Amino acid sequence: MYFENLREYVEALEKAGQLKRIRTQVSVDLEIAEILRRVMYDNDGPAILFENVEGYDIPVLGNAFGSLRRLKMALDMENFEDIGERVTELTRLKMPHGLLNKFKMLPKLSEISDYGPKSTGSGPVTEIIEMNNPTLDNLPILKSFPNDSGRFITFGITVTKNPETEVRNMGVYRLQVIGPKKAIMHWQIHKRGALHFQINKEKMQKTEVAIVIGADPATVFSAIAPVPEGLDKFLFAGLTRKKGVDLVKCKTVDVEVPASAEIVLEGYVDPAELNTEGPFGDHTGYYTPAEPYPTFTLTGIMMRKKPIYLTTVVGKPILEDAYIGKVIERAFLPLVRLFQPEVVDFSMPPAGWFQGMAIVSIKKRYPGQAKKVMMGLWGMGQLSLTKILIVVDHDINVHDMNDVIWAVTTRSDPKRDTILIENAPTDTLDPASPLLNLGSKMGIDATKKTREEGYERPIQEEAVPDEGTVRLVTSKWNEYGFGQQNTI
Repeated sequence: MYFENLREYVEALEKAGQLKRIRTQVSVDLEIAEILRRVMYDNDGPAILFENVEGYDIPVLGNAFGSLRRLKMALDMENFEDIGERVTELTRLKMPHGLLNKFKMLPKLSEISDYGPKSTGSGPVTEIIEMNNPTLDNLPILKSFPNDSGRFITFGITVTKNPETEVRNMGVYRLQVIGPKKAIMHWQIHKRGALHFQINKEKMQKTEVAIVIGADPATVFSAIAPVPEGLDKFLFAGLTRKKGVDLVKCKTVDVEVPASAEIVLEGYVDPAELNTEGPFGDHTGYYTPAEPYPTFTLTGIMMRKKPIYLTTVVGKPILEDAYIGKVIERAFLPLVRLFQPEVVDFSMPPAGWFQGMAIVSIKKRYPGQAKKVMMGLWGMGQLSLTKILIVVDHDINVHDMNDVIWAVTTRSDPKRDTILIENAPTDTLDPASPLLNLGSKMGIDATKKTREEGYERPIQEEAVPDEGTVRLVTSKWNEYGFGQQNTI
């Protein structure tokens, strides 16, 4: 069953023994972040609710999604690929010819209509409305690392609309607070929110935004997910949880937000107002250098009574964002296969902060196919920012780095099978790129080679046990005295 709001999820975590309440007084200045990092690095650490935050009446929730077990709870599913299957069904949906076929489509169309967002006049988030003198000073916003340039909102969902198409977007972009009503919006150039800002900037118009802090888990996930261009992210949230999201309109801007949210910050981003944002200790494990970014101006606040402030901390992997990234990887595998049918599996290792490296296995049928897949993936949305792509055969487990390294070292020749592409888009946060947003890419073809691909030696046979002996040893394993049966 899907969760209607964040606090329902918190209650479920507590019942499952996945939540720890900390009643000792803690500070937003470095202390909470250090506690959360230690718990996250513990791999199976719990979600934490800080109930006694020095100087604030609002509790802080962290590490809410910091394990695959919790994400399965949050999204109410065992197989995250189900999300991608629903999206691919939507993209393939065409009205068939003939009256009978149209009637057959009605249940599917009705199901999809249930996934769509629905407008409502009020909701829990409208319990408290502040428009006369809204301020960010009352929120327990964290400072995470000693050299951070200030306090940052790290898990706010920024809601905008495309000025040309009216399609809504949600994205998680950090904001550095620089005053009671001012925060710097870290809109990286490749992000969809930045595109909306750029379109408005060309017309010298302000971009109206709402920043949602603490939505239901499916909406939080959908804000992070790199959904296909043109797909309303609120619809994607409905597809994820199999139930449409109820929306309410903000009071000071023309933006709709989840009615069950904890806190909503309303305002605008003025293209004429830039400020220097950063440094910030980021998910690469390095401080992001200071750069100019546009500034958000607060015009109003809506919130629930006794709201929960949802936050996260980042740093050298592996932390909470790695688990969310792994779910995105699984959820979007069906979409990758939709455009690259030869793909068998796909992995973006968390240690590579996801944008740094991707490994894909394919069912290879013809020479050069690995390179074709590389080019296709580098042309797909956020995968265009992936720095290193490794393509292996379908018999390689992309989630086992030992298997991948074996394939790279036995099936690739550095000169023949390595592609280098210069002056290509790269992640803004990449600490190694020679220029901001511009760097190089490397593709490694670690598939078995054919003579057409330049393999002129006799093809070597892979050494594997015969199936009969494998079955024999498996049947006699307990007789050998090893205890529980084991297969290799």
